[in-house]
Amino acid sequence: MATTRSLHEFAATVLTRNGSVVNLRPIRPNDEDRLIALFDRLSPHTIYLRFHHLLTQLSREEAKRYCSVDYHDSFALVAKLGGDEEERIIGVARYYRLANSDSAELAIVVEDAYQNRGIGTHLLEQLASIARENGIRQFQAEVLTENEDMMQVFLDSGFKFEQELDYQVYRIVLPLAPTPTLEERTAERERIATVASLNSFLKPRSVAVIGATQRPGSIGNKLFRNLLHPGLEGIVYPVNPKTDVVASVKAYPTVLDIPGDVDAAVVVVPSKAVPGVVQQCGRKGVRGVVVISAGFGETGAEGAALQREIAQIARDHGMRLVGPNCMGIINTDPRVNMNATFSGVFPPAGNVAFLTQSGALGLAILEYAQLLNIGLSHFISIGNKADVSGNDLLQYWAQDRNTQVILLYLESFGNPRRFSRIARDTARIKPIVAVKSGRTAVGSRAAASHTGALASADVASQALFDQAGVIRVDTLEELFDVANLLSHQPLPRGRRLAILTNGGGPGIMTADACAERGLELPVLSQATVSQLKEFLPAAASLSNPIDMTAGATADQYQRALEVLVDDDDLDSVVVIFIPPIIAAHDAAAAAIRAVAPRYRERGKTLLASFMGSRGASIDMCSDDGKCVPSFAFPEATAEALAKACQRSEWLKKPSGTIPTLEGIDSDRASKLIDSVMAGNPTRPLWLNPSSITELLHCYGIRTPRAE
Repeated sequence: MATTRSLHEFAATVLTRNGSVVNLRPIRPNDEDRLIALFDRLSPHTIYLRFHHLLTQLSREEAKRYCSVDYHDSFALVAKLGGDEEERIIGVARYYRLANSDSAELAIVVEDAYQNRGIGTHLLEQLASIARENGIRQFQAEVLTENEDMMQVFLDSGFKFEQELDYQVYRIVLPLAPTPTLEERTAERERIATVASLNSFLKPRSVAVIGATQRPGSIGNKLFRNLLHPGLEGIVYPVNPKTDVVASVKAYPTVLDIPGDVDAAVVVVPSKAVPGVVQQCGRKGVRGVVVISAGFGETGAEGAALQREIAQIARDHGMRLVGPNCMGIINTDPRVNMNATFSGVFPPAGNVAFLTQSGALGLAILEYAQLLNIGLSHFISIGNKADVSGNDLLQYWAQDRNTQVILLYLESFGNPRRFSRIARDTARIKPIVAVKSGRTAVGSRAAASHTGALASADVASQALFDQAGVIRVDTLEELFDVANLLSHQPLPRGRRLAILTNGGGPGIMTADACAERGLELPVLSQATVSQLKEFLPAAASLSNPIDMTAGATADQYQRALEVLVDDDDLDSVVVIFIPPIIAAHDAAAAAIRAVAPRYRERGKTLLASFMGSRGASIDMCSDDGKCVPSFAFPEATAEALAKACQRSEWLKKPSGTIPTLEGIDSDRASKLIDSVMAGNPTRPLWLNPSSITELLHCYGIRTPRAE
């Protein structure tokens, strides 16, 4: 075998255009029978297009020849479904190098029932990557003019190619060098397929709860009853071999006994029973499985092996998997109304999507969101993320019309490079706010034992967030504060703000908190000061902050805000209210509500701080559903505004381009890092000065020689 890599390294799991999962792997000598079975399922038309003449059968000798490759000058990939015992090949892509050349002949065929799903494009893309590694620079192919599907594969791929027509045959020459178009098309295919695959969880027409019980207080009972939420669009099936009825609904012994189709299954059974249940879901044709059960990667080596097993079963059957060790999914869209969790809280519908790796934390998150009256579009707990990850959901929410702000509670990054690319693209459209736990050595150890997460060095996490445009906060309270602002107010155009208050002390505290975070309090213009003097008492301070004194009325609040909205030297206004004798909460809130639409029209940010009160206790929402966020203390107000300014400034930065650099020795850098990390695979390490110098030199960065 000429390749330097083991064959399993060439295997890949890909998503097709309709969201189903397909596995790619190198062809094996024992695939003869599977290849013959594939040929027998091909239509005469597909056989003619592939071989350019009609064949009635594929002989054993021909099948053996197709399966005989050296994995260097000849290589074949198969697309397959099912596990080892029931594996079925549904597509093949093969190349063989032309004599004394860096070119190779290419041929692809996909079973009729699976055509037009993007499988051929995936096969081409993966095979091209392998061919480049083996020194092949271009593919050549002959395609009949009537084979429009094959030509579409080349067009969809993003590779640049040349074609020449010769007697009803296109002669294709396809250079394998990556191009920006190829990267864009690959990312777009990934996005479309990911969104389609997640619809089975987020918009199911039928859900089976495997492990639903009659026992009050059990997770299986709570979850099933939550799914019977009024207004749920779809059918819910309880599955339990030990009972005939759950919550007055007929139960079935297994998912295979359900008479209708099942889009999604929620699994609440002991961990040892989960593999068999997932296997049954695959045989039933379930599209997505949510495993609530714990006892997997978070418990050690045995649990991790069990987790890998259920993930592989799901892949073999073309299913997506959420969890294990998770809390479930909520979709508040009125067309869905689904609470597939064991929480009794069904949050109000809104435009904030929330993802958490922690299931237990999700209970508190839902209660907190309800307390603050923050509406959610989705709530998803991904647990150990054996399959579906935050990267997948970022792609989904980027195109979801019901979602405007994305919140993340993360304990680890599964694929940091992919996260950076997807988060950066998503953040250009919608704000992403994240809490990353495991920032300390103690937290890292706790995260590893909690969801099986391998926590990253905090400095690397921060750099990743900064590059991707993700707004990082330190606490869950800050997370909701920033979300409340971003979901209701326009982004500040700059850092200039005015503070309007009826108490000098809180105004000064807020000014200090804002200044510490880089916000600016400019001196008010003479025109603004003159207008304020017309109705404010002589004792009022008309600098910035503007202290209207404790006797300020609701009318004075409204008139002052109307003056400030027209001041072009201000980007934001923070209005502070301390409960005095003159004006009550409700009257002050009504004054702010009345002028709030003008701030949105002018693109100015308006925040409030009703000292000692917050959230749903203060009605700061207009008839159009837009609200003025209210904070209890100055620091929270300043922090939320500073984070909003951070996003505004990031969006103004040019996207930039990735340069092509010469003299990069990434192999040497990888070997250096591997040698340093040897024996310390999960612990962040600081390199010594000589290693840092050597690493930087690998990337063309010269450092001054140490004296």
